[in-house]
Amino acid sequence: MTAPTPRDSVIAGLDIGTSKVACVVGERNSFGGVDIIGIGSHPSRGLRKGNVINIEDTVHSIQVAVDEAEMMAGVEVNSVYTNIAGGHIHSVNSAGMVPIRGGQVAQTDVDKVLEAAQTIAIPTNRRVIHVIPQQFKIDEQEEIDDPRGMSGVRLSSEVHIVTAAVAAAQNIIRCCELMRLGVRDIVLGPLASAEAVLTADEKELGVLLIDIGGGTTDLTIYSQGAVLHSFVLPVGGNLIDSDIAYALAASNTVAERIKQDHGCALRELVDEAEPFDFMQVGGDRIHSTNKGMLCEVIEPRVSEIFELLAKELQRVGHNRVLPAGVVVTGGGSLLPGILKAAERFLGMPARRGVPREIGGLSDVVGTPEYATGVGLVKFGLENYGSPGPFGQAPVGVFAHLRGQFGRWFDLVF
Repeated sequence: MTAPTPRDSVIAGLDIGTSKVACVVGERNSFGGVDIIGIGSHPSRGLRKGNVINIEDTVHSIQVAVDEAEMMAGVEVNSVYTNIAGGHIHSVNSAGMVPIRGGQVAQTDVDKVLEAAQTIAIPTNRRVIHVIPQQFKIDEQEEIDDPRGMSGVRLSSEVHIVTAAVAAAQNIIRCCELMRLGVRDIVLGPLASAEAVLTADEKELGVLLIDIGGGTTDLTIYSQGAVLHSFVLPVGGNLIDSDIAYALAASNTVAERIKQDHGCALRELVDEAEPFDFMQVGGDRIHSTNKGMLCEVIEPRVSEIFELLAKELQRVGHNRVLPAGVVVTGGGSLLPGILKAAERFLGMPARRGVPREIGGLSDVVGTPEYATGVGLVKFGLENYGSPGPFGQAPVGVFAHLRGQFGRWFDLVF
């Protein structure tokens, strides 16, 4: 078999998740959009709640996923944009202010005000991975997107800062290095998912994105096009599988299949008496139960997840109704009744988020399970080789400061 050939215009997104590792390969099409040309996926055995707990198992899952994507795309993957998640992710809003030297805002003023906004106390075992501008102000004028060239005395910035544990990121990078994969950037998982499933209008109006993965449930609030708040809950769909496995004395693999085939987030939406068969652990015969009993197991866990998210919204003062409602994505969003549960607990209309505006293998990756992988490809294609909106690289919705990330690599290794 001929080895795949490198292609400079190709970008690979590597979604290293608790349930699966997915590699999505894409390239820019002639219309300026994104064509997905390769996909690979493999069950993830080396992660728990978004964190690497076994290097060897994680590397194996990455290898299988990347090999499959390379074979399908006919290209060689040498570097990736990958994601990070887990309970170690923290976020905070901050602000900075500097005098405008020369009367007009120059690039150096923008650099300085963003640096001033990052002046917060961060433990030595943590690093900033995203500094996302929310708005700039010049004197009394607010809600400025790009202040360069404007006149004034004082320049202020409000930013959303996301930090991660150095060890967690180091383990992700190490797994990729063992596969001889360069890491172009590490992106917070829900920000990548947002790039794939949200519209510009939703971000502008105000929307709540909930990404339900295997090990974590991620929450991100957008308003006026900017990230207002992000939060990672270390509880995901795998916990529902574990509850089912315990209740039915079945393996986790069987429990996941039972959830997919017969489960529902709300008991009221199913025929409780409808039976189904399954195999218990070590059993040699088929057992039977009904959907009512299964929902008795699933519904309390789903309720717990949304109650915790509602408490987080209340804690940060964002428990108002957002005009664009709730968008639920990730593998957990495929559970029947999950949108109805989101509407009930959060008091807003909900829709399922799937990757949008993609060509190529869109029929394969056009599901919530591939939202993060597709978002990473979009992020890479938007940012690769381009100067940032304020002279920083990369450009894009994340406004991620490449210089900061480069210094992180120097400190980690």
